[in-house]
Amino acid sequence: MDSHYASLDMNQALEKSRARSARSRWIVIGSLVALVGIICIATAIGVTVAKKSKSSKSTAASGSSSSSNGPSNFSKNPNLHQSFYGMAYTPAGSQYPQCGNSLDDVIGDIQVMSQLTSRVRLYGADCNQTQLVLEAIKQTKVNMTVFIGNYVIPSDDAGYQRQRGELMNAIQTYGTDHIAGCTVGNEFMLNYLTANGGGTDPNGPIGQKGAQILIGYINDTRTALSQAGIDIPVGTSDAGSYFNTQVLQNVDYGMANVHAWFANQSVNAAADWVFNFFNTTDVQPADALSNKPKMYIAETGWPTASKDAGNESDGPSNASVSNLQVFLDTFVCQANQQEVPYFYFEFIDEEWKDAQFGGVEGHWGLFDTNRNLKGVNIPNCQSP
Repeated sequence: MDSHYASLDMNQALEKSRARSARSRWIVIGSLVALVGIICIATAIGVTVAKKSKSSKSTAASGSSSSSNGPSNFSKNPNLHQSFYGMAYTPAGSQYPQCGNSLDDVIGDIQVMSQLTSRVRLYGADCNQTQLVLEAIKQTKVNMTVFIGNYVIPSDDAGYQRQRGELMNAIQTYGTDHIAGCTVGNEFMLNYLTANGGGTDPNGPIGQKGAQILIGYINDTRTALSQAGIDIPVGTSDAGSYFNTQVLQNVDYGMANVHAWFANQSVNAAADWVFNFFNTTDVQPADALSNKPKMYIAETGWPTASKDAGNESDGPSNASVSNLQVFLDTFVCQANQQEVPYFYFEFIDEEWKDAQFGGVEGHWGLFDTNRNLKGVNIPNCQSP
């Protein structure tokens, strides 16, 4: 999640950011498919998905979901603009083992996000979240594609297998019209190196061991898709400076977490720092490979608050709504003009992170946990 300017060591800066993201994403993994009352049988293969077309609400952009026929039709919020290339999203209630997400909530989220972007990135497949998002797109008929994901923990093969089954069920149920790619792993290499005392070198001896495990999961996913007659890009996501070269040689795309906050950059320098780090650390090395995997920024943003005073500053700048506005104003339209593919981190604040980890962890959303847009103006420049 970090980037680099001249005076900052990239690996050190990124190690701090990765440790934060590694820790905060562990909860998203693993789960049984345990959707509650609102989910019903969607197809003969047993995928449970609710077929309701019930009103869903959002204080940011409310309106009823569309009927089964006709174009998408719900109230739009004039303060929202489709300015973001993509949005990082995890449906609320998708943390194992308390799977408590709902189709109504996801429909409301998709309606709001469709006014901000045409692309969404998911982290994992537990708690039926892939099916819920695709069903919400189907019901609302919005223009949205999804990068589905399998959140893999190095020591949890069962979790990988469970999520693979969920992903295959979702694809067989909904097809691939709204699927842009399948991401295997989120900060897998960072987590593996951290757990095994491997330092910060993803291409060192320990990194190579972790890479072979991850490549095995990537190849297994490709095989499962191929055997089902499905052809979609397969990639991986990791901390910006933790991509293993052999892993990149085995994927169609890579997603890099790049956060200026964790590299202790000022908010005024943050956007340029993100661009420079991503280009130098991720894009250029990928372009040098024979397969030339497409590189995306998987996460970038600015926090708006901290649970405790000790973490409310990254050094030069504070976590605040006003500084979020600065980051939006300096990053979003510039990224669009440069055609930098990115997923803004993130859609809404995640309350569970605030309770479990403290600091700024739960305060990266454009919207608060009640789906109220924070006190910012969304830049008005059409995304690519």
